[in-house]
Amino acid sequence: MAYIAPSEFVTKMVDAGESKIYMSTRDTLIRAYMAGAILSLAAVFAVSATVMTGSALVGAILFPVGFCMLYLLGFDLLTGVFVLAPLALIDKRPGVTVQGVLRNWALVFLGNFLGALTVAFLMAFTLTYGFSVPPNEVGIKIGHIGEARTLGYAKYGLMGWLTIFVRGMLCNWMVSTGVVGAMISTTVSGKVIAMWMPVMVFFAMGFEHSVVNMFLFPSGLMMGGNFSVLDYFVWNEIPTVLGNLVGGIAFTGLTLYVTHGRTAPKRKLV
Repeated sequence: MAYIAPSEFVTKMVDAGESKIYMSTRDTLIRAYMAGAILSLAAVFAVSATVMTGSALVGAILFPVGFCMLYLLGFDLLTGVFVLAPLALIDKRPGVTVQGVLRNWALVFLGNFLGALTVAFLMAFTLTYGFSVPPNEVGIKIGHIGEARTLGYAKYGLMGWLTIFVRGMLCNWMVSTGVVGAMISTTVSGKVIAMWMPVMVFFAMGFEHSVVNMFLFPSGLMMGGNFSVLDYFVWNEIPTVLGNLVGGIAFTGLTLYVTHGRTAPKRKLV
């Protein structure tokens, strides 16, 4: 059958988390690097579509193409391993430790960041003809996104920081739902549909994705965005990463694991 019941795909989630923890450093970095790069290209694609059509919804509808590509190729995003790796620890898989989970997260963060930074440079170079002319409409749009989603939050102080955190939570609720949703089907079309829906929701709602931001903000800085590296980390990347972590585990990983992997005994009718 093309559809896998939740009780079965939860086991696949735990297995996937265990395999990522045991993966070699080389393979973890390569897969994370490619995931960051492909998702960054999808972000450029979505921003370009938004600029060309004047509709942010069009960009949101098209953005999931990058997510589907990287998942089908077996690459890893930080938002995904935030959900899967801890489940192997919670399930008490042999040899899985807290240190192993943290190592996996750190390597995937590094790989994603390097991949996103590579594409940020390549796109900034392309959109400015080797930094010899001002950026085009797409480059200007990316720069404004960086300003709005750093300084725009900073003016609200703590409440702005907490807003980013909550938007990070909501983001990975949707994105991680796409990750595990792909495990529901055994066909490519089924996986794509299951991934496309929640990822489109996150992008359309303007939630904060740590890996997408690893591209948007460095590229925005390269193309003249009016904010600093410190602004980017303090007023976006750090709270976004923390929000992605909490949202992915709380809303997707633990809920599915507890109710489908460790289902409570049925009630006895009196």
